[in-house]
Amino acid sequence: MDVATPLSPTARSTIRRGARRARTDRAELYAVLDAGLVGHLGVVLDGAPVVLPTGYGRVGDTLYLHGSTGAATLRAAATGSPVAFTVTHVDGVVYARSSFHHSMNYRCAVVHGTAQLVTDPEERLRALAALTEQLAPGSWTATRQPDRRELAATAVLALDLAEASLKVRTGPPGDDERDLAADAGPSPVWAGVLPLRTVLGEPEPDPLLPAGVPVPPRVRDRSLSRPG
Repeated sequence: MDVATPLSPTARSTIRRGARRARTDRAELYAVLDAGLVGHLGVVLDGAPVVLPTGYGRVGDTLYLHGSTGAATLRAAATGSPVAFTVTHVDGVVYARSSFHHSMNYRCAVVHGTAQLVTDPEERLRALAALTEQLAPGSWTATRQPDRRELAATAVLALDLAEASLKVRTGPPGDDERDLAADAGPSPVWAGVLPLRTVLGEPEPDPLLPAGVPVPPRVRDRSLSRPG
C-alpha cells in the first residue's frame, strides 16, 4: 500500500471517543510505529483475552512479530483469529486546573487484523532483519545472523497494516470555563504540560568483552544523539 493512501477506518478501527484526535495520514502511522521499541499484542487464549509486550519490525505495510515456536500467544495468533497490536508513546503529562481534565499527550497506533505465520525462508530473514533493526539499527549485518537451529525455534508472524488507526493528543489542558475564571482569584492553580522523553544513556560493555574493544558507531552514535 502506498504511503499516500490514507487510513480508511473500519467499524472496529474507527475512533469514536475523542474523534478529533484521529489521524488519517498513513505516513504519520508509519512514523509512530518506526519510533517505537515495544508494542503490545492482544489475542484470545483459551477463551480469555491476553495482552503481552513484544518487539516488532515494519517492512512497508506489514508488521512482523516473532517469538518462540512454543509461545502459546503466537500459536493462538497464527490460527487466523482476530488480533490487535498497539504502540503508544507518552509525550507529556498534562496538568489541568481540575483533576478531571488531567491527561497525557500521546501518539497511539492500533492495528487490527489476522496474523499470518511466515514460512517463506527469504521473508523470514527480511522480517528478522526488520525486527533487529527496529531495536538496534545496524546490528543485523554487524553480528552473526540466526543459524538453522535458531531459525527452527523462532516463529515469525506478519500483520497487515490495512486496518489501523492513529490517535494523537498534543497541547495544553482543556479546562472548563469555570476553572479558567478561577485564575483571576487569589490562588490560581498551575496548569501546563510536563514533557516526557525517553533518552539513551552511556553504553555499558559486556563484562566478558575483551579489554579495548571500542564502542561501534551503530551504538555510539545513538548514544551521542540522545537529548540533553
